[in-house]
Amino acid sequence: MVGETILEIDLSALKNNFNILRTKINENTMLLAVVKAFAYGSDAVRIAQYLEKLGVDYFAVAYIREGVLLRKAGIKTPILVLHPQAVNFDLLLKFQLEPSLYSFKTLNAFIAVANTNSTDRFPVHLKFNTGLNRLGFSQHQMEDVAEIINSNNSIHVASVLSHLAASEDEKEREFSLHQINRFKDITEKFESLCGYSFIRHLCNTSGVVNFPEAHFDMVRCGIGMYGFDNMEKTVFEFRPIASLKTIISQIHNIDSGQSVGYNRAFISDCPKKIATLPIGHADGIGRQYGNGAGAVYILGQKASIVGNVCMDMIMVDVTEIECKEGDEVVLFDKNTTAEDFAKNGNTISYELLTGISQRIKRIFISE
Repeated sequence: MVGETILEIDLSALKNNFNILRTKINENTMLLAVVKAFAYGSDAVRIAQYLEKLGVDYFAVAYIREGVLLRKAGIKTPILVLHPQAVNFDLLLKFQLEPSLYSFKTLNAFIAVANTNSTDRFPVHLKFNTGLNRLGFSQHQMEDVAEIINSNNSIHVASVLSHLAASEDEKEREFSLHQINRFKDITEKFESLCGYSFIRHLCNTSGVVNFPEAHFDMVRCGIGMYGFDNMEKTVFEFRPIASLKTIISQIHNIDSGQSVGYNRAFISDCPKKIATLPIGHADGIGRQYGNGAGAVYILGQKASIVGNVCMDMIMVDVTEIECKEGDEVVLFDKNTTAEDFAKNGNTISYELLTGISQRIKRIFISE
């Protein structure tokens, strides 16, 4: 029985997901675990420490300071920074993080810092845009990129990467295949231009599932590690690692015509029993879940959210549930998942999970 709001992290589920992904790729293909955004809301340090013990080949974070946090916690595995900011390049070098460079501005800025620090063949990763149109060099810029790389001994290309735009969508399969073929062409030509081989990686979790021919030398897995595959039809037996639980703080009996919460957003049409829970939009349960859109589970029974979600509290209808103050409440777990909860708010599991406030206590369940 919980006594407060907690996010429970099941490490055996994490191991299960890691093993599933590991068995679905070639034994010579490396597995990179994406632990950006506090490891999708769980705890980047604890997750990385556990995955390092399991033998993960690489980590990826979005920003340099996320990588610094891991290094300070003792993580030794290579860390790719997907969206580094030039203002922190000195910090990146200090903590031996590896930048993804995606434009001439970032490439030249990093080389300048690398030269100032007298680095020799520091590993960098080059991102090419194959259709997502978010970050990346264009294909026609390859020769100019290679010329800069070959004229600077301070850096060395560790990998070339790109990102699939819709690998989870069967209707976009043709587009994904176009991206894969374009990536093959880019990496083959760029290898001949720079004169040595490098790691090639393109696939995310759904890419691992749907495009085994595109696993190349490494795959990057984020959401799959945390228990979801982002597809309509589940292919792998991923297990969600996170369960969000809280308790009933107080129960009110209200009469017909009485309102609940701010702006009187809910007005009862009959006598009801309302439970208040210590979790709100400051904790990651956004206002879109209010007024009956979202629901929680108490003693296995569904209780709809009534009224507006408050900063630190939500109210739920427990009229038909024999519950009491202090009882456990489940917002999502391995049965009613974060994906299920997110759909009620017209969003996705990514947004829900990464939005869970760090003020919520994380509890880790070992194997």
